[in-house]
Amino acid sequence: MDLASFLTTLSIAAIPVVFAITLHEVAHGWVARSFGDRTAEAQGRLSFNPIRHIDPIGTILVPVLLLWLGGFLFGWAKPVPVNPRFLRDPHPHMALVAAAGPTANLAMAVAWALVMFLAQGPGGGIFGQWLTLMAAFGITINFILALLNLLPIPPLDGGQVLMNVLPPGPFVSFLERVQPFGILIVLLMIPTGILAAILGGPMDFLQNLLVNTLGVRGI
Repeated sequence: MDLASFLTTLSIAAIPVVFAITLHEVAHGWVARSFGDRTAEAQGRLSFNPIRHIDPIGTILVPVLLLWLGGFLFGWAKPVPVNPRFLRDPHPHMALVAAAGPTANLAMAVAWALVMFLAQGPGGGIFGQWLTLMAAFGITINFILALLNLLPIPPLDGGQVLMNVLPPGPFVSFLERVQPFGILIVLLMIPTGILAAILGGPMDFLQNLLVNTLGVRGI
C-alpha cells in the first residue's frame, strides 16, 4: 500500500478501530460494576476517553501494521480490571462480564449501520461518501472483534465464558492450561488462513443480515 492510500485508509479506520477496541473493554467494566465489582470504576476505567484504555502495541502498533500490510485487522486495549471476589455470584457473573465485550461490538456494528443508512441518504455529497466508508469499516471491525472474542480460546471472552459456565473437570483444566498461550494461538491462526476460514461464514451472515434489515449498501 502506498503512503497516500494508507493515510486515506487510516483517516477512515482510526475512529472505528479505537472505539471498537476501547468500548469493548468498558463494557466488561460496566457489567462487572452492576454485579458488585467496582475495581474498574475505582481505577478510572469506566470512561469513554480512549486514552484511558489504549495499549500502545495492541491499540496502535498492531492495527496500524496490519492496516499497512492489508491483512486481517484486529487489536486490543488494556484489559479492564475485574476482581471475581467482589462479584455477588462469581462464576455466572464472570461469564456475563466476559460476554459483555462481544455484545458491545455487535451493538456498535448496528450503530455504524444506522450511520451508514443516514449517510447514504440524499444530499450526502463527499462527506456522506467518506462517512459511508467509515461506517462500513466500523461494521466490519466490530463484527470481527465480536466473532474473534467469541472463540472458545482463553483468555478470549468465549474461553472465559466456557470456563465459568462449565462444571469443574478435565475440559476446564485443559482451558486453564491453554490460557497462557491463547493469544499466540490466535496470532498463528492469522497467517495460516485458519482464522479467516473460521470467521468468514459468520461474517457473511451478519453483514447480509444488516443489508437485508436496513437496506444499507457497500459493507
